[in-house]
Amino acid sequence: MIPYSVLDLAPINQGSDAAQSFRNTLDLARHAERWGYRRFWLAEHHGMPGIASAATAVLIGHVAGGTTTLRVGAGGIMLPNHSPLVIAEQFGTLESLYPGRIDLGLGRAPGSDQLTARALRRNLNSDADEFPLDVQELADLLSDAPRQAIRAVPGTGTKVPLWILGSSLFGAQLAAHLGLPYAFASHFAPAQLMQAIAIYRAQFRPSAQLAKPYVMLGYQTYAAATQEEAQVLATSVQQAFVNLRTGHPSTLPPPLEGYLERIGPQERAILDQVLACSAVGTAALVHRRLCEFIDRTGADELILASQVYDHKARLRSYEIVAQVLSETAR
Repeated sequence: MIPYSVLDLAPINQGSDAAQSFRNTLDLARHAERWGYRRFWLAEHHGMPGIASAATAVLIGHVAGGTTTLRVGAGGIMLPNHSPLVIAEQFGTLESLYPGRIDLGLGRAPGSDQLTARALRRNLNSDADEFPLDVQELADLLSDAPRQAIRAVPGTGTKVPLWILGSSLFGAQLAAHLGLPYAFASHFAPAQLMQAIAIYRAQFRPSAQLAKPYVMLGYQTYAAATQEEAQVLATSVQQAFVNLRTGHPSTLPPPLEGYLERIGPQERAILDQVLACSAVGTAALVHRRLCEFIDRTGADELILASQVYDHKARLRSYEIVAQVLSETAR
């Protein structure tokens, strides 16, 4: 069985706060390490009431400091928001503190609405089309012998592994051109999944970091002892997606029995599209869906998202998934 990893947004539950979210994140990471997960990635989002991972590098340090072997990284840093030098210094620091355990996934979306993106103030006239140049500048800053006059201290010589993230064909082409591993956001934007994988593999050029294509795919999993319990757990993320896509972002709501029967066709269409790559059910069903997904895509690794309101139920869901995947490997 292929490696499996965790994608965490440090969700803020309705009625809770960021401090509790961070405690839950570290607790999940410690369990994930014991259960055999390879990576634990956190994503940069801004101005989102239900997501606490805005200061992504800070939270990565918190998780890396509380674990021992787990790779911890960004899935991802939204590079248009930042100077490549600042990110090189941040992740050079993390790599110096936790050598061999830090990943740096890079995306070109702002991770926020346009008003919030403007408030980040890297450059009021910045263009996402500069993203390929920024990636190359960042890679140079982290290399042993940067070609530019400036140096990232810490950063230079740390060679933090870079990944390109994406949900479109652009990221696939860029990752292939630069010879970097590619992570596709099929856990919430699966529309161009198969085409992006095909382009990446066909156009891949080997690099100093990577000799052959490597694809990690996002997938949503909600596992429980019974089908009914798992379906109820999944209603929290269903509500959150509907709220977000209809212009009312929210903290993570508690589960709501019968939620799918209460919403209209427009909301069902949103969920059918967003959650097309997901498995909700018992261990056997989740295992079957994951195996079918791997067979269909040829994924080299899975990164699993699971936004469950109850922390203990979330832990149990990730534990069930780890058990079925590790048993398959044995």
